[in-house]
Amino acid sequence: MSGAHSRRKGAAFERELVHRFREVMPDAGIRRGLQCRSGEEASDVEVPCFWVEAKHHHRTNVRAAMRQALDACPPGRWPIAVCKDDHATPLVTMQLEDFLELVREWWERRDR
Repeated sequence: MSGAHSRRKGAAFERELVHRFREVMPDAGIRRGLQCRSGEEASDVEVPCFWVEAKHHHRTNVRAAMRQALDACPPGRWPIAVCKDDHATPLVTMQLEDFLELVREWWERRDR
């Protein structure tokens, strides 16, 4: 597969994620995070609470994607890796402590 094809596949997956996040967070200003000219890191998909690292490959390396998200994530956001193997359902990976923090917040705010 050519480099151009891989880049197009990755960009298409990022656009798909933008649409999916907008469905559940309609007023959050979700967009693709293009690298700034200043050289600062940007997540692949700009989401207010998450640092999204998106990968779509024949067989993704989930741990490498998560390491990349962890290395670049600023304080105050949860790093996540959204990985999709060809012809498979996308998976979301995050650290257990971050996941449990989300669960705790959801549990405290749920309707009883």
